[in-house]
Amino acid sequence: MAIAQDSVVTIHYTLKDDAGEILDSSVEAEPLAYLHGHGNLVPGLERELEGKNVGDKINVTVQPQDGYGDYDQRLVQRVPRRALAGIANVRVGMRLQTQTAEGPRTVVVTHLIGDMVTLDANHPLAGKALNFEVEVTDVRAATEEELSHGHVHGPGDHHHH
Repeated sequence: MAIAQDSVVTIHYTLKDDAGEILDSSVEAEPLAYLHGHGNLVPGLERELEGKNVGDKINVTVQPQDGYGDYDQRLVQRVPRRALAGIANVRVGMRLQTQTAEGPRTVVVTHLIGDMVTLDANHPLAGKALNFEVEVTDVRAATEEELSHGHVHGPGDHHHH
């Protein structure tokens, strides 16, 4: 069965950046099951998987606009440390949840200078090309329930967003 709209696809993947560093991989862990055609993967990868079959292996480079988007300088803000009152030991690399008009966002502390804290709400992979090595391990039709929810249920259900 070839991968098409509303297929449940199980893949093993390794994601590397342009320097060859592994950013994410399912190989040592559970394969990833996703519902095809519902925006559960980055668009560039989903497009490349269309029509593939079990056992197919693909290498695909996804440009930022088809991945996590371009790096947006407007999502970087500097706030006084007192704005983070109640958070102990603020440090670079720390992830914080903030409430925005669009709902909760994760921001990462990228700089601490004096009492100013730089917060970056870009996805960590924004602006990066994504180099995926993917092996298709299973393809099946989605159930009614999966279609109504827009994601996979059962084993391999990680609720990745």
